[in-house]
Amino acid sequence: MNYFFLSKTSLFHGIQETENAAMASCLDARERKYKKDEIVLRAGTAVSEVGLVLSGSVNLVVYSYWGDARIFARAVSGQIFAENNAASPGQELIYNVVASEDSSVLFLNMGKILTPCRNGCPFHARTIQNLLRIFAQRNQELYSRMRHTAPKSLRGRLLSYLSEQATICGSARFTIPFNRQQLADYLGVDRSAMSNELSKMQKEGLIRFRKNVFTLSDVKPF
Repeated sequence: MNYFFLSKTSLFHGIQETENAAMASCLDARERKYKKDEIVLRAGTAVSEVGLVLSGSVNLVVYSYWGDARIFARAVSGQIFAENNAASPGQELIYNVVASEDSSVLFLNMGKILTPCRNGCPFHARTIQNLLRIFAQRNQELYSRMRHTAPKSLRGRLLSYLSEQATICGSARFTIPFNRQQLADYLGVDRSAMSNELSKMQKEGLIRFRKNVFTLSDVKPF
C-alpha cells in the first residue's frame, strides 16, 4: 500500500506517512482491484465501508425503472465515495458504483472512523475532522448544482454554471472540468440540445469556446 499517497488525500490530510500503517490496521483497511466496467458496489445493498480510490476512477450510476443509466457523480484517484450510506447504517445504495477504468479501491470501516479507538490514535481525530470537511464540501457542491439546475431554460442553466466558473477562476477565460456529456449530465439536459445552445450563444457573441475552455464576453445575456 502506498502510504505516501494516502497522506496526500483529503481524507488523511495532515496525517504523517509513518502513521498510515497503524491507521490502515485500526480502520480495517482492505484494498481491492477492479477491471473497467466491473461493478464495485451494487444498488440495493447496504454498506458499512467508505471507498477511497487509490488509482483509476469510478462512476456512480443511477438506473431508471425502464433500465436507462445516468452517471450523476464520479470519484477519481484520491477521492472517496459511498460515504453517506456508510455513515447511515442500513441505508441501501440507490446507485451502482462502476469502475470507469482499471482501478484500485481502498475500503475503510466507517464505524471505526467515527468511533475513536481505545488506543487513542493521534490520527483518529484528524480523520474525523477531514471527513466532516469533505461532507461540508459535498453539500456545497450539491447546493451549487441545485442552483444551476433551477432555471427552466437550457440557456439559463448554462449561464448559471459558466458564470460561477468565471467567478471561481477570477477570469472571463477558464477551463471547466467536464467534457460535453459530463456537463450535460451535471446540468440534467440533453447533450445534443446543449451543444446546439452553446453554438447559438457563441454566434450571438455571448461566449467563445474550444473544447472545455470557455471565454465569456461583456455582452449581457439578458
